[in-house]
Amino acid sequence: MAALLVTGANLLGSGAQDLLIEDGVITEVGRLSAKGQRHRDVLDADGLVALPGLVDLHTHLREPGREDAETIASGSAAAAVGGFTAILAMANTSPVTDTAESAERILDLGRAAGLVDVVPVGAVTKGLAGDELAELGLMHRSRASVTVFSDDGHCVHDARVMRRALEYVRSFGGVVSQHAQDPHLAGPQACAHEGELSGRLGLPGWPGIAEESIVARDVMLARHTGSRVHIAHVSTAGTVEVVRWAKAQGINVTAEVTPHHLVLTTDLLSGYDPTYKVNPPLRPQEDVDALRAALADGTIDAVATDHAPHARHDKEHAFVDAAFGMLGLETALSVVSDVMVGGGLLDWDGVARVMSVAPARIAGLASHGQPLAVGSPAHLTLVDPTATVTVDRGSSLSLSRNNPWHGSTLRGAVHATVFAGRVTAQKGVIA
Repeated sequence: MAALLVTGANLLGSGAQDLLIEDGVITEVGRLSAKGQRHRDVLDADGLVALPGLVDLHTHLREPGREDAETIASGSAAAAVGGFTAILAMANTSPVTDTAESAERILDLGRAAGLVDVVPVGAVTKGLAGDELAELGLMHRSRASVTVFSDDGHCVHDARVMRRALEYVRSFGGVVSQHAQDPHLAGPQACAHEGELSGRLGLPGWPGIAEESIVARDVMLARHTGSRVHIAHVSTAGTVEVVRWAKAQGINVTAEVTPHHLVLTTDLLSGYDPTYKVNPPLRPQEDVDALRAALADGTIDAVATDHAPHARHDKEHAFVDAAFGMLGLETALSVVSDVMVGGGLLDWDGVARVMSVAPARIAGLASHGQPLAVGSPAHLTLVDPTATVTVDRGSSLSLSRNNPWHGSTLRGAVHATVFAGRVTAQKGVIA
């Protein structure tokens, strides 16, 4: 592998520095002269912020089963141009990732694509049915070394099953990521935040308590079992309160928030545009404000995209009948930059914390989320903090087009992504 010299990057806390990368590892940091260095490639990073490569805890890649919506290769490309060097592939594929063999297949397809580390998430229950535990131990002991388990798209609603899952993964340091949705409070037709607007629009309501009650139960189960629980796509101020309380009690809970829940509100549903149908649903502004504050103060640990591609024939329906989900991999950094950095809620150290360091720690990815220092794996994201990007869904590398940011102008853009010492993407193009 050719050596790579990254010049003039703004390293967090260190100012402008050069990075020499050899054989996928950072070997020198400082003001390095291009003369005499053992490199053939130079990447000019003057004026750019260098972050540890971004890590997404929550990506839907659709393969196997729905390759018309996304493949591991296309999702990896979208991730690379979005600044990611590792993504966790959720288990709700067809067939479900609930065996060691299926997890290893996801791992192998990700390695074949070669653009990011594709990390399989194992199902908690067989077939996501919520009744019988999947092969948690076998998946962990497989070549895929599965550590994160989730029935995302479905809630593990049976308390006994959730307890057993937490007890099982504790033995090897695993974590259960919960899609918190009590099916008795928010059934399969629920598609809009329950309130005055949902009533006026005639859309089945999805009340915040359906999330909050499951989160409250699960943090108590985590305390009881001494295990780890992770709360996926937090969407309400009430959930923030529960997570904040649980952390104060020393309960081993972590939480994520999506870029869209940091910005978009339920008011967008007034036009019945199915682009904005997502699970959990968009919430009122007071919830958005609480999520931003919780991400800033560390109550919420990480940003995760919940990248959920859908073919047009699944999304372009009446709102109630359309598929849930939005794209997110290519725009996540720009959204966080625009809202959180631009709003004075996070600095770039904070962005590194919530988009790289904390996600890598939660997922147990020792080679990611590391400081950009001598000896560290060369996974990094170069960001232009002053650039503006106007989102065009037609230029997406995803196979799907359900992009809620289409036409939006955001400040802050990924300039280049380096994965294992190799430039995988630059200025929105796969290198």
